Amino acid sequence: MKKQLIFRGSDAYSAFEEYLISSGRKKILAVYGESLSESSAGRFFSSLTAHTGIEVVRFSGFTPNPDYSEIVTGVRLFRSSGCDMICCAGGGSAMDTGKCIKLFADMPDGKEFFRQEIVQNDIPLSVIPSTAGTGSETTRYAVIYHNNVKISVTHESCVPSAVLFDPSLLDTLPAMHKKSAMLDALCHGIESFWSVNSTPVSRELSKQAITTVLHSMDGYISGDRSCAELMLAAANTAGKAIDITATTAGHAMCYKLTSLYHIPHGHAAALCVPQVYRFMLDSTERCCDKRGSEYLTDTLHQLAFLLGTDSPQHAFAFLESLPSQLGLHSPSDVSDDDIHLLSVSFNPERLRNNPVIPDTDDLYRMYRHILCRKTEYT
Repeated sequence: MKKQLIFRGSDAYSAFEEYLISSGRKKILAVYGESLSESSAGRFFSSLTAHTGIEVVRFSGFTPNPDYSEIVTGVRLFRSSGCDMICCAGGGSAMDTGKCIKLFADMPDGKEFFRQEIVQNDIPLSVIPSTAGTGSETTRYAVIYHNNVKISVTHESCVPSAVLFDPSLLDTLPAMHKKSAMLDALCHGIESFWSVNSTPVSRELSKQAITTVLHSMDGYISGDRSCAELMLAAANTAGKAIDITATTAGHAMCYKLTSLYHIPHGHAAALCVPQVYRFMLDSTERCCDKRGSEYLTDTLHQLAFLLGTDSPQHAFAFLESLPSQLGLHSPSDVSDDDIHLLSVSFNPERLRNNPVIPDTDDLYRMYRHILCRKTEYT
């Protein structure tokens, strides 16, 4: 796991400024959207040159689902301006943009960057997350789009070397955004815990993330600044766990829900993860984890305890009801064709990380329960 500097607390920006000075870099590409211009992060970058002499070149030309063409524009700006460092502030889109600019910055033109082999470079990348959920600030993954097709970019060298936690950036997030992102962090912790790729290190990170999310959930939603800082830490910890294990069936299932019904990503994941939990509980004899079915059964029971319940059945009930308790509801206008489409539209790579691999019929039944509230699993 790549060592990462974390800046937090009342002197976080001063310490981060000292870090930038000590790096010896002269010109930063600051990647952040217009919504952060008047925030503490925006003011930090606006005043950085006067304080340190480090020049700042602003790049805000990216959308919520960054397009490859926008990344190319960012790469060209990085090169033409003579930048030697990248700093991002914002949510997953800003961080994915910054990661890809870093990875593509030294690549030759003439062939699409995402089709070229990634070669590690020494361009420092730092981030200031403005949401608590994705954990993108600590993972080797980035997502961009090309001709409306999702492209996953993965390389160890795009894990940011430094992260600044500023809970004030979460103050103005819409309630739905806060809740959905929080659920994403919780799902990351749960999926990493049961993943076939889990290790003792990743499981400890998962435990810490799950318990911190649950402990700080109510305070975070109500606006408690200290709980917001805890939620930032929980998302970061869950991201570290996912960086080791990758996501599983819950995330494989959720992406098409988002594209089909425009459900926020974390909400969609939280609709799927409980059904995967119950599916595995009922199918432990199909376990493909090399540690065996007894290990999986024990894992599902440990998760129940981490979730504050006394049995996997109660844990399932808790997880299944959580989105609606937070005011996040499933879509109501659903057809059989939709459910069929969902059951054949997923990333099979993520399914292989699941301790029990669902087939198309299993997926159909899970989606049917999510969208139509059908309880049968036989």
